[in-house]
Amino acid sequence: MTTFPQSGRLAGPVLVTARWVVGHQDGHHVLYDDGVVVFEGDTIVFVGQDYAGEVAHRIDYGNAILSPGFIDLDALSDLDTTVLAFDNQPSWRTGRVWPKTYMDRGPYEMYTPEELAFQKRYAFAQLIRNGVTTALPIASLFYREWGETDGEFSAAAHAAHDLGLRVYLGPAYRAGNSFVDDNGKIDFYFDEERGLANLAGAISFAERIEAMASPLVRAMLAPDRIETGTAELLRRTAAAGHDLDVPVRLHCCQSELEFDRITRMHDATPLEWLDSLGALSERMLLPHGELVAGTRNVARAGRDLDILANAGATLVHCPIVSARHGGFMDSFSKFRAMGVRIGLGTDTWPPDFIQNMQVGIMISRVMDASIESVRSEHYFDAATIHGADALRRPDLGRLQPGAKADMIVIDMGHDRIGHVIDPIQSLMMNSSGRDVRTVIIDGRFVMVDGKISGFDAAAEQDRAQRQFDGLLARYPDRTYGHPPLETIFSSSYPRVGRKP
Repeated sequence: MTTFPQSGRLAGPVLVTARWVVGHQDGHHVLYDDGVVVFEGDTIVFVGQDYAGEVAHRIDYGNAILSPGFIDLDALSDLDTTVLAFDNQPSWRTGRVWPKTYMDRGPYEMYTPEELAFQKRYAFAQLIRNGVTTALPIASLFYREWGETDGEFSAAAHAAHDLGLRVYLGPAYRAGNSFVDDNGKIDFYFDEERGLANLAGAISFAERIEAMASPLVRAMLAPDRIETGTAELLRRTAAAGHDLDVPVRLHCCQSELEFDRITRMHDATPLEWLDSLGALSERMLLPHGELVAGTRNVARAGRDLDILANAGATLVHCPIVSARHGGFMDSFSKFRAMGVRIGLGTDTWPPDFIQNMQVGIMISRVMDASIESVRSEHYFDAATIHGADALRRPDLGRLQPGAKADMIVIDMGHDRIGHVIDPIQSLMMNSSGRDVRTVIIDGRFVMVDGKISGFDAAAEQDRAQRQFDGLLARYPDRTYGHPPLETIFSSSYPRVGRKP
């Protein structure tokens, strides 16, 4: 039995084997039966079968899939609040949009710096536990005074290094926000000067992170949502992304409120407007792609799909959170066929990447009214290769010589999996994130047999619940009409409390 040092790194070449290895040849994944991966330090040196070289360590994972780690382009990094809206709608009545009365009193931070640092670390551990090896964090600004801060992302960088997660970090910023006026109408408030100051801070953070040349922590720019940006903010963001050569993530084409506002103000779809600003490029990541002109979801004629394909931008598809809110990408298969790059994100709890792929396949087939339009490998490619390509990282998302040693072990040997014909197809039907047993990132064993060194799952879950309860207690402050909690959040059935 292999004994792992506290660092999680084994000296010398390490050979790992499994019943199935998802290797990579000529730009495509391949399956090796009884496959072998050898890595040394942070780099893979061999993938295939029957390795003849000398190794320092041998680990056999048996009836399992040895896979490239998943790349989460929209990774939950706080305590998930989208779950609060699951059965509590409309969102503007349940605290998901600021009321004007709250704005007039002055928005405030609902988390302390310590709580912000904790929730990043907690979320990063959950991503690892679900097989995510590269993550671009996302958190809600509804609970913030305005934007995210340098301090909390410095703490996030420390947490990523400590836990061993590969991340792209950048504080989110905006020039405006939506609010509900006294008559229940949603409007927008803008403070461009404040937004540009936040952008300057985000650029400074990115410059500092990139100068560190860390193997795990890189920078991104994260303007929050297209409808809370201005032309100047988005132009400057695109220019900074180019100068720094970092990814830029902008939530876009995700809501009717956004689509209606942009088309009304600019007589252009959100993507047409971005294109006119020169803001689209291969660096741009765009969650969630549910309202794209020229599809059956949007009657307006538009050039959106051509714009996306020509710019090389990536749609970030988050199947579970979309489906929970009654929306979905019009046609995963159609977008693929037109050359639009599609990566995946979680953006909600749990960050179960396997479940996200499963939901994506099922609803994509429903949207297409076809069982043949989307296959298991299409979503697996989006989770690995296409996510890496979106980051312009040919050394990620694939197991091949020269790539980073980022890989996961998925247990396929227990009775709940059922009978396996093809491992990837069985993964898409019967598995879940709970089957991820071991995670290796940058050559470091960051999770072994379901346990992350230095992370007490039970204790951290208790702390997360206490923090979440504290947030709920303050919810009436920022909800239209300031009703009591029991009015904001419904109960599935009548609650029967314990008698005194």
